Amino acid sequence: MKTFRKELWFETKTRRAFLNITPTIEECLKQSDIREGLLLCNAMHITASVFINDDESGLHQDFEDWLEQLAPEKPYSRYRHNGYEDNGDAHLKRTVMGREVVVAITESRLDLGPWEQIFYGEFDGKRRKRVLVKIIGE
Repeated sequence: MKTFRKELWFETKTRRAFLNITPTIEECLKQSDIREGLLLCNAMHITASVFINDDESGLHQDFEDWLEQLAPEKPYSRYRHNGYEDNGDAHLKRTVMGREVVVAITESRLDLGPWEQIFYGEFDGKRRKRVLVKIIGE
């Protein structure tokens, strides 16, 4: 069995963002030279997420609106966590959107559904954050 590991770094210009990272993940798979196996992609920061969904701008705005209703950024005083930082909402948003995805690799391709894409979700941006890609297989 072969393994491949790569760290990706992202820094958004805004506090919150959704980035389609599918092409970058496909490039990692190509570099790995693994034809059959599993790919794990996970955010290595507690205020960022990796998830799978449709790449449709209306849906992304729906996520933004829904997450802001669930865990509004302000007032900062509403979160006990915010004694040291002002990102209590970002921790909650990450919990809802998830930490990682696992995707099957079949015949050197990501085995995704017809509309599925892999996204990096940022909930407390404007600084560098790391995403881990780990691929195992043959």
